[in-house]
Formats: sequence, C-alpha cells, structure tokens
Amino acid sequence: MQSIKKGFIILVGLIMVFTLTACGGSEDASSSSGGNDSSGIKEMTIKISHVVAENTPKHKGAMAMAKYIEKNSDGKIKVQVYPNGQLFDDKTEVKNLRANNVQFIIPDMSKMVGMNPAFNIPSLPFIFSSNEEAYAFWDGETGQEVLKSLESEKIIGLKMWPNGPKQITNTVRPIKTPEDLDGLKIRVQGGQVLANLFETLGAGPLQLPFGELYTALEQGTVDGQVNTFSNISTKKLGDVQKYITINWGAARVDYALLTNEKFWNGLNDETKELIQAGIDHGTKQARSLAEQLNQEGFKKIKERGNMEVYELSDEERKVFQETLQPVYDKFEEQIGADVIKAATEATAE
Repeated sequence: MQSIKKGFIILVGLIMVFTLTACGGSEDASSSSGGNDSSGIKEMTIKISHVVAENTPKHKGAMAMAKYIEKNSDGKIKVQVYPNGQLFDDKTEVKNLRANNVQFIIPDMSKMVGMNPAFNIPSLPFIFSSNEEAYAFWDGETGQEVLKSLESEKIIGLKMWPNGPKQITNTVRPIKTPEDLDGLKIRVQGGQVLANLFETLGAGPLQLPFGELYTALEQGTVDGQVNTFSNISTKKLGDVQKYITINWGAARVDYALLTNEKFWNGLNDETKELIQAGIDHGTKQARSLAEQLNQEGFKKIKERGNMEVYELSDEERKVFQETLQPVYDKFEEQIGADVIKAATEATAE
C-alpha cells in the first residue's frame, strides 16, 4: 500500500512537470507584460488591428512591419494583422488596446482628439501642403510630444502613418465654392475641428464609423463625405456618389500607430529593439506608398466613371482657405498656439 501511494505521488509530480513544460512555450502578448528582466527575443503573438482595406498604405505598412518582425525574430514572434475592422472597429479598438486585447492599432488621428485636442492638427484647413511637411512635424519635437501624450491613457504613440489630403464627394451637386456645401449632410471621421470646418461652410457634419460609411451614403443618411483617393477607391464609394471635387485639400487623413503601455514597457531590450525596427520598416513602407496608392486610386475612380470629377483652381481653393480662417481662430487656444505654429512652420526635408 505504501509503495502504491508513493508511486501515485511520483506519477502526479511527473504529470505536473510535463504540463508546465508544455505550457511554457509561446505567449500571447495580451497575457504577458513581456518579461523585461530576461534576455533574448521573447516568444509571443502580437495582434495589429485596423479598419481599412488591404490595398491601402496603412495595411501594407502593417504587413511590412509584421513580416519584418517575424523574419528577424526567426519565427519566435508571430504577428497577426486584422484589416477591415475584422478584430475591432472604430468604436472598440481604443478600449481593447487599453485592455491589451490587441497590441497595435492605427486609428485616424481625429479619433484621438478627446484625449488630446492637438490630434486635431490634420483636420486644420490647409495646414500642410505635402506629405513631407506632415512627416517633418510628426517626426519633430512637438509632434513627438503629442504622440507621447497618451501615457495617462495606458497608450503610447509611436509613429505617424499618412494617407494624405482629403477629397470631397457627394450626391447633390459639384462642389466649386463654399456656398455649394450649404445644407449638405457630410460624414466626418470625428473631432471638433473637422465638424466645425463643415459648420463654417454651412454643412451639417455627422460622425460615423468608417465601416458604416458605404451604407450611410447608399441610404441617404448623409449626402457626402471626405476621404483620400485610396479610401474612396478601395471602398468603392463612387458607386453611391455622383460628384467628387479634387485639389480641395482642406484637411488630411493621418494615422497614429499606437501600442499598449504595459505591453511596450514590459518588453526586454532585445525584443523591443527588434519590434521598433519593424515599426520603422513599416513606417517607411506606409509613407513611400501613400502617394502612389492615392494616385492609383484616383486613376481607378476616373476609369470607373461613376463620379463627375471637378478640380478646384488655385483661385477657387484660396476662397475656401479664406472662408475657413475662423476655424484657426476658434481652436488656437484649445489645440495650442505653439503646436499650430510648429505645424505651420514644418518644412519638408
């Protein structure tokens, strides 16, 4: 009886050792702080979530980042990329980033203005004349301060990824003057500045998630929307719109690459260095493709022929610029005069 009892205890001990060994492999990043007290590349699975289509600068940047990390970690780190809101949508992605249910999200900066009004910068009318000027600001001291300002929300901002200047579409009439927007219902991504921009032009802004935009246009919930060529093309918004005005450029779509604070600070130095290199690689890819994919998107829009294209002249654009000056006056204190000054003085390198 004694030997049977002893044998049973040994058997239980062996089972426990086997179980612990089997469970000690790759970790889901959501269940681990990363173990920054250990050396070597940490085994884990990382999730990246975003809400746009695959043929966009954002998705291609995310895929470049994922492939770089997987390859250079020798497969120790698995990276799963979820486009089109497959994992979390506009409404839930920030909440789930805070909870570390996803390790990276790439939201439109207008979604972050409730945490820091300085994220309204891309929505200010005609703030940057090129992608390069936007990069100069967000990579500079003031832009980095804005990105790093979310740590109280358990979020760390890492990089700005571009999409580019917005064009305006609608089903009612061609937009040639500020008066042409009077009475139109326009979907906006979010943020006080973008809403006020359209109110200043006499339109009614309505905030809607990107995933609901096509249906809202199709059903007439809104008359129009503003977006980049690549987003308009990949989501086939021309199928439910009649007019597009280009060279409008009164606002931009720019994204913030965000991560969970506990996840990021819990990485050991080697792992963080590798992931940072992947982020830099993805950022370079997203930025290099932004202009190219927007031009390809515009070409497809013209080829489909669903929308009448109107290009604003420089004189017509200047009228919009003058009409929208009050937007700056209204939000200067809220955003910060120093932040706006740094943005307007940013120059392409």
